[in-house]
Amino acid sequence: MRNILFGILFISTTTFSQEFVKNVNPFIGTDGHGHTYPGATVPFGMVQLSPDTRIDGSWDGCSGYHYSDKTIYGFSHTHLNGTGVSDYGDIMLMPTIGEPSFDNKIYSSTFSHQNEKASAGFYSVKLDKHNIDVRLTTSTRVGFHEYTFNQNGQANIILDLNHRDKLLEGRIRVIDEKTIEVFRRSEAWAKDQYIYARIEFNQKMVVSRVNNSNSENPQITGMAFSKQVKKGEKILVKVSLSPTSYEGGKLNSSEIKHWDFEKVKKEAELFWDKELSKIQITETNKDKLVIFYTALYHTMVQPNIAQDIDGKYRGRDNKIHVAEGFDYYSVFSLWDTFRAAHPLYTLIDKKRTADFINTFLKQYEQGGRLPVWELASNETDCMIGYHSVSVMADAMAKRITGFDYEKAFEAAKHSAMLDHLGLDAYKKQGFISMDDEHESVSKTLEYAYDDWCIAQMAQILNKKEDYEYFMKRSQNWKNIFDWNTGFMRPKKNGGWDKPFDPREINNNFTEGNSWQYSFFVPQDIPGMIEAYGGNEKFEAKLDEMFNSESKTTGREQVDVTGLIGQYAHGNEPSHHMAYLYNYIGKPEKTIEKVHYILNNFYKNTPDGLIGNEDCGQMSAWYVLSSMGIYSVTPGQIKWSTVEPYFENIKINTDKGLKILNKKTPKSYFKFLDTKYEKYATTNDFDIAYAVKEEELIKDIVPVPVIEAESKSFKDSLEIDIKHPNVGGYWYRILTNSNDDIPFKQLKREKITINETSKVEAKFASFNGEMLEMSNTISATFYKKPNNYTIEIKSTYNPQYHAGGNDGLLDGINGTTNWRKGDWQGYQSQDFEAVVDLQNAKELSNFSATFLQDQRSWILMPTKVEYYSSSDNVNFTLITTIANDIDPKKDENTIKDFNFTSSKPINTRYIKVKAYNLGKLPEWHLGFPFDGDAFIFIDEITIK
Repeated sequence: MRNILFGILFISTTTFSQEFVKNVNPFIGTDGHGHTYPGATVPFGMVQLSPDTRIDGSWDGCSGYHYSDKTIYGFSHTHLNGTGVSDYGDIMLMPTIGEPSFDNKIYSSTFSHQNEKASAGFYSVKLDKHNIDVRLTTSTRVGFHEYTFNQNGQANIILDLNHRDKLLEGRIRVIDEKTIEVFRRSEAWAKDQYIYARIEFNQKMVVSRVNNSNSENPQITGMAFSKQVKKGEKILVKVSLSPTSYEGGKLNSSEIKHWDFEKVKKEAELFWDKELSKIQITETNKDKLVIFYTALYHTMVQPNIAQDIDGKYRGRDNKIHVAEGFDYYSVFSLWDTFRAAHPLYTLIDKKRTADFINTFLKQYEQGGRLPVWELASNETDCMIGYHSVSVMADAMAKRITGFDYEKAFEAAKHSAMLDHLGLDAYKKQGFISMDDEHESVSKTLEYAYDDWCIAQMAQILNKKEDYEYFMKRSQNWKNIFDWNTGFMRPKKNGGWDKPFDPREINNNFTEGNSWQYSFFVPQDIPGMIEAYGGNEKFEAKLDEMFNSESKTTGREQVDVTGLIGQYAHGNEPSHHMAYLYNYIGKPEKTIEKVHYILNNFYKNTPDGLIGNEDCGQMSAWYVLSSMGIYSVTPGQIKWSTVEPYFENIKINTDKGLKILNKKTPKSYFKFLDTKYEKYATTNDFDIAYAVKEEELIKDIVPVPVIEAESKSFKDSLEIDIKHPNVGGYWYRILTNSNDDIPFKQLKREKITINETSKVEAKFASFNGEMLEMSNTISATFYKKPNNYTIEIKSTYNPQYHAGGNDGLLDGINGTTNWRKGDWQGYQSQDFEAVVDLQNAKELSNFSATFLQDQRSWILMPTKVEYYSSSDNVNFTLITTIANDIDPKKDENTIKDFNFTSSKPINTRYIKVKAYNLGKLPEWHLGFPFDGDAFIFIDEITIK
């Protein structure tokens, strides 16, 4: 019933004269897990003026609004579109009637979707509690409010700076009876966000109440502006934003110099109509029209202009700069958007593409490196890879001008040569292992693709050595491909991590599992097909993925939605997979899968998106795929193709009008908007013969695999070295006493060690002309310091096993990066274990090491108890050690619960019991989910 009512309301309230804006439904994605907002904005605008129904930082409230909510807390001027982390909600205003209050439970109001309307550039709602009609529209930098008070009384407009994220600093200053200026500095996902605002009323207002902070440095954090109104009276408010200064806010206010709400609304609609007209489709189905143009709309609500009218912006160095010859933007969700959104921009918005890249380059100059996930001049370092290089390589391959190619290459190479986030290990050994960094499989694969992008940039600039170096690095995916199972797998201590389940979502992958990452080799699809055993086996593997049970194992990952087998359309790593059938001559399967997704995962309803919108990526997939194209490999000029979803498509580009339909030759789709387009008049036209990169790929010899029963051993350990290819093995064994010995050839015998040792190995392959050597791989094996055994009474989470029971007695200590797999995790239970010393001993020291990462629900035990026993039946308490680490502490912390006895204790068995905190407390982000705390333990030491 709700969806039927919604549809009626939408049709009845979007009667625009323009051809395209009437087909935009901003409510799509506001329900379910879409995380979109319904408020007013213009294309790529600084202002996103929208209602806030969620202020608790919850996941489904990332945009500030969720369709299931019934309460509006206010209308703020910045919002994020479809992200998986909450932020923004700056400069919040809320109209009320009666006595003003700064308690959001008092000034908030219920509302009904029956009285709510949204369209491109416009939003309206009735506030039930206060009987106030609200209408909102915007220009690029100014939000425009119209409040109609439907009863006599004291009208108030509440400005509350303590809204949604953490307020670091707030200032409100009254300029005159109609004007105030605001400064807000806040912390959330962006750790240090600055925003200035100039607020203008159309009539005189009185400051009726002021809210002061209780901090050591008192500051005004809220202000109420009031006047007596008669029934039907309107108050208009304009709010101009600036990232730089009060002066910037005043300058930007000149975008709207009048008080004509309808004129601003009309101008916003015309702005949208102009941008949306870049793609024109022929379609009689109203829902399909709305889905398409709303998707196109969602690709254009970000990135956001982040400079004042005069070009001033706040750089990554937190200094004020001036953009010369380009526009400076913010909000770059590059892990998501490099896949489809940015390739779409290269087709319909080349000028902004160059502006985005110039923004990247200024952030490189002012912040020290290219953006990964930039937000409000802050680098969040969310997600992985250095996908700015994909955007730059794609633009260079398509010969988009307006930015410095040499500078772009310099910045790209710099990102690839850093030593953080696993790159040091990646450069040294050709892959990242669990021992080096969490999400090791995903990082290896995405770094390899990004390296290929840098190689393409080098080739364009005729940098032969760089080209060859990065092309070789782009083959590093082969070092984590398991030739036996046919999956990309995590490696630990030189070998494959075990046990392995390709459906398991764990810390070796970024928001996914092995199924969802085993086809991410966009830079070398022929090589990937060969690795799987050829076309038929590759097809069978793709079929198996799409036809498997739609169920994952391991960690619950809310992002993994829209499952078709193990394909997950609700998250980005899967987005290219349906197109891989094209590369083995099975385009009919690509058509089947793509059209199924278009038909089933995009709807004209509030829950019409199958997953997070992710700053336009989810919608960009729809836009491109429905037109019959997709960029499987950004950085190549060719598009992958599929039968178009619509009868006729017109694309307005700077190279002229492009017309596509089902009769258009496939090759025309493939070379759309390239210099080869004019030759693409037949289905079989291609330029494979002219493309150099495929024949110039610098292959690598994958590293061998070192296998052993365990990482630690009692007396001796047998080690084997394996490789899928024919060739030779070289190895050496290093101990503390001999760290400089040469490699020797392995004659296929197994290696046996009897002391703590580091084994290094490499593989040599003969390519017909010369011997080629792999990178060196290493594994360290530890001889146990004793023969103790342990019986664990509790049950650890299978994802956090740390090598099993022996992992607590192996003498190997975990680091603060618990995602590398060295800690055992216990949730919703206490930890209890008994250590058997094998015979009675005189003991004086006991310790057990625990880790805290409260943001990940891992907290210190409340206390740890040590017991002794001679028969493993009757135990005597030795001591109790209370926790002294603050559970609210943000930094990852390791604590050794250590006890030294004043006199020796003679015993054979030691019991360790650690008490779980239990349910997460009310202050914790996991409290709304009724979450239970984890205990993470690594090493138990008894002396």
